[in-house]
Amino acid sequence: MKALVYTQPNEVQIQERPMPKAANGEVVLKIEAVGICGSDLHAYHGHDPRRKPGLVLGHEFCGEVIESQDRGYPLGRRVTGNPLITCGTCEYCITGRNNLCSNRTMVGMTRPGAFAQFMSIPAASLVDIPQDMSARVAALTEPAATAVHAINLSLKSLARPLPECRTLIIGGGAIGMLAALLLKSYGVHQLTVSEANALRLASIQSHVGCTTVNPLTTPIDENHYDYVIDAVGSKVTRKTSFQAIKPGGVIMHIGLQDWESEIDMRKLTLSEITLLGTYTYSTADLRATVQKLAEGAFGDLRWVEERPLDEGAAAFQDLHLGKTASAKLLLIPEAA
Repeated sequence: MKALVYTQPNEVQIQERPMPKAANGEVVLKIEAVGICGSDLHAYHGHDPRRKPGLVLGHEFCGEVIESQDRGYPLGRRVTGNPLITCGTCEYCITGRNNLCSNRTMVGMTRPGAFAQFMSIPAASLVDIPQDMSARVAALTEPAATAVHAINLSLKSLARPLPECRTLIIGGGAIGMLAALLLKSYGVHQLTVSEANALRLASIQSHVGCTTVNPLTTPIDENHYDYVIDAVGSKVTRKTSFQAIKPGGVIMHIGLQDWESEIDMRKLTLSEITLLGTYTYSTADLRATVQKLAEGAFGDLRWVEERPLDEGAAAFQDLHLGKTASAKLLLIPEAA
């Protein structure tokens, strides 16, 4: 089969790889569509020591079961899935917080991912989708669930109902775009998205219909927002989050571009700021997200771009250079 393989920093190549086999309790999927995540790009740049050269990346997928060693998933069933392979027995798994599983592994990190024509995965990780849902929509379940999970966590800490909050999203990539669309569907009207890429900024203006700002040319209003989502997670954006948040506000930190930086502990303390971290999603979030996608909560998704798997190297290069307006590129293995 064909697979897009991470070979060295700033390089991915199409290679021939052996066809995967389904172990006991697993299935093999024929991949219909797979998204390029920011963490895939982070690995592509050589910045993730957990993802080593020779690995097939990719964890935002949908596909069709073509081999099954689990009675619950017959051949021909179309599914998406949780790329986190969890144990099901630790304290987090048994309380429904399996995103924090103490023993988790991951598709596209500790085992071959979905940038390929076929992929094996435990059946316990699969998530059902409507069988007529398009691959374009179903493949967005994983990134959209990240936004769903983060916003749900935030609701517990906001002082006022979400639609009343003056909200800032920093970063117009896939998570920022999906969070913005979801917040609009929840009735948030005082919404601003900050994005430095002019192409993405125009896409946000067109598809979200909210206030936009380029932080390279326009300063973010200080002490102005009730709720800030940092969908980048760099030293600069963390500083911006603390400048933008008003006393008593909530900062939701999703992105993790930089692993270490200082935060304004004085403002956090004296202004009673709530700083929240979030990691991926639970299986319940993924199922809820499938329903939201089916209901159109994220809009028409016309901003999503599709390319053949054979053009994966060029897609990564375009993302690296900021040459695409789309916040999400999907690779289509069948076109390979």
